[in-house]
Amino acid sequence: MSAVYAYVRVSSVDQNEDRQMIAMREKKVPAKNIFMDKQSGKDFNRPQYQALVKKLKPGDLVYIHSIDRLGRNYEEIQAQWRILTKEIKADLCVLDMPLLDTRYGKDLMGTFIADLVLQILSFVAQKERENIKKRQSEGILSAKQRGVRFGRPPKEVPPFFAEVVTAWESGAITLTEALERCNMGSSTFYRRLYEFRMKNPADR
Repeated sequence: MSAVYAYVRVSSVDQNEDRQMIAMREKKVPAKNIFMDKQSGKDFNRPQYQALVKKLKPGDLVYIHSIDRLGRNYEEIQAQWRILTKEIKADLCVLDMPLLDTRYGKDLMGTFIADLVLQILSFVAQKERENIKKRQSEGILSAKQRGVRFGRPPKEVPPFFAEVVTAWESGAITLTEALERCNMGSSTFYRRLYEFRMKNPADR
């Protein structure tokens, strides 16, 4: 017998998939048949999507909330659509675009319209992905120009750093003890030591 599945995707673990899940429950998709990935749509190397593809057989139906949930790469969206509908011979239904429902319009005109809509929507999905990346890059550049620093804050040099360095260089303590006292890794310690020497040449 044919089975009904759903594919749900959000771009990161902190995004909410509730809207998609509610739509799939309204379509009465069994919970065990809902496959969800929490990662980017830039390609199709996603564990749950690949698991879904392996399960599909001719006549099965897959619900997707919108074409950008399937992916955001123009060429790969169309390639996967062909794999699912032509090679596996499963049906796809994109809930927010009724024209993208392969259960209907299987004649030449219906197929032509669906293919045309798919091309347009997959192109839009990719452009949106490119725009998101552009906005992110512009935002990061703007923030850097305003003096915003990214990444972890630099490890502060303790006020007793000079005493620790003197004790280490005299052999009174080991490097391991010096690192523990300063709460630093070796690379950070040596970098701070170099900066310290540059600022305090008389202490060399």
